[in-house]
Amino acid sequence: METRANHIWVGIVTLLLMAGLAALLIWIARLSQHEQIDYDIFFKQSVDGVAKGSEVSYSGVPVGQVKDIALWDKDPSFVRVRIKVDRKVPILQGTTASLQGSFTGVSTIQLAGAVKGAPPINEPGPAGAPVIPTKRSGLGELLSNAPLLLERLATLTERLTLVLSDQNQKAFGNILAHTDQLTGNLANASPEVKKSLEELQVTLKQATVTLASVDRVANSADNAINDPNNGLVNQLRATLKSAQVAADSLHATMDETRPAAKQFNDRTLPAFESALRDIEATSRSIRAMTDKIGDRGISSVVGSPKLPDYKP
Repeated sequence: METRANHIWVGIVTLLLMAGLAALLIWIARLSQHEQIDYDIFFKQSVDGVAKGSEVSYSGVPVGQVKDIALWDKDPSFVRVRIKVDRKVPILQGTTASLQGSFTGVSTIQLAGAVKGAPPINEPGPAGAPVIPTKRSGLGELLSNAPLLLERLATLTERLTLVLSDQNQKAFGNILAHTDQLTGNLANASPEVKKSLEELQVTLKQATVTLASVDRVANSADNAINDPNNGLVNQLRATLKSAQVAADSLHATMDETRPAAKQFNDRTLPAFESALRDIEATSRSIRAMTDKIGDRGISSVVGSPKLPDYKP
């Protein structure tokens, strides 16, 4: 009986020692762990590959893990992901969260973009924890758009199949055959083409010489016209100057003859008109006399008129 009681006491002491050892281990583990802070992230996209315990990294450095993930009850189009991050990590204004996907199907949450000297993100959000804004990552965007890319790839494949149909392949073959024939004809005609190019070169040289001659003629004509000593322009200017001098002399002469012309109009012109009238009357008389002589003879003007013959 006494031995049995000793065994009981030994068991009780052993259990107490084991409990104390477990408590000590838990206390040491808590001391080794850093204090963590909860943050909420609202993703308006698929969060495939993210689950409780998924890694949270800051610029590639592990800083926490996913604590909870669920649809937001106030707006099911958002997925609320609660993460816990070491307090020593600087979650400052400007920090954004994105999904870092992989082709293996496992996704992590990537934090980045903190601004040095900015205040920390500590204001409680709608779910009670501070909210870190989101940003789409390049790979995540690619993976989310993968169905659309596959659909466009399938459409492109169908169109390529239509382009490379048997009929089009035959047409391409004909085009290649005609191209080969054209290149052969060009190769055969190369001597004639070379000769034509040589003739064209000679023609271009002659044209160059002709253009040089035309240029010299143009320069000569320009000198003949614009020569400051004896050019056509200077001669024309001298002629215009002489014409101007003659015009001025004529104008002066007209000014001097204007009083005589006025006197001629006032006195001589009426007498001249009277004389013209007398001359006109005399000419009419002479014309009447000549007509009479022509009809009756000179005797109608000179001598007495002839008496008529008497008939008994």
